[in-house]
Amino acid sequence: MKLHLKIWRQSSPEQPGRFERYTVAAAQPDMSFLELLDVLNEQLITEDSLPVEFDHDCREGICGSCGVMINGQAHGAQAKTATCQLYLRHFSDGDTVVVEPWRAKAFPIIKDLVVDRTALDRIMTVGGYISVNTGSAPEANALPVAKADADLAFDYAACIGCGACVAACPNASASLFTAAKVAHLSLLPQGHPERPQRVQAMTQQMATEGFGDCSNHGECEAVCPKGISIDTITRMRREYVRSLF
Repeated sequence: MKLHLKIWRQSSPEQPGRFERYTVAAAQPDMSFLELLDVLNEQLITEDSLPVEFDHDCREGICGSCGVMINGQAHGAQAKTATCQLYLRHFSDGDTVVVEPWRAKAFPIIKDLVVDRTALDRIMTVGGYISVNTGSAPEANALPVAKADADLAFDYAACIGCGACVAACPNASASLFTAAKVAHLSLLPQGHPERPQRVQAMTQQMATEGFGDCSNHGECEAVCPKGISIDTITRMRREYVRSLF
């Protein structure tokens, strides 16, 4: 299977970027998209050219490192799929595939397809935790949690912080990411003592980092590899209003 790639190359944040074209003739339908980039890089190294820089780690759709825009869509067209779990069987022989980095003010490009996503880490640092004394694990049933709340909290906790929601949003908003973290902890008793401070601190940090505001386009939900619902943003807004009283 032969695929033609149009990939964004940028040597540093200060240098202008450009698209460059490559062809991988030895692609296989069962390869993941990252394996395709591996094959391309082996090809480039053999030709004494600089390989394409891209982020990755677990390659199991867990860590959130691997995000890129594929044909204009965050993580590609396959729903609820991270880039590392997108397989080439979803493309056709001879296709041209355009690959770009996340594009957002809060995600400056480092090199090629690699962007600095530490803005999300700073949002987590100001409130995405609970302050408790550590010790031995408590009895599992010591803090009863309603099953509906536990299930919903687990759904929100599934966010892997990949930044696809930011990349897809016309406003480059991190509202889905932030809302998932706020909502997850607000549903559990352990998160209640710091509930008002958390939502205020995290939303303020989101604005400080230069992310845009949510205007309910719904693109974030459409590209989220974990299928997190935009309803969580409504929950975050309620949490914010509640924190003011």
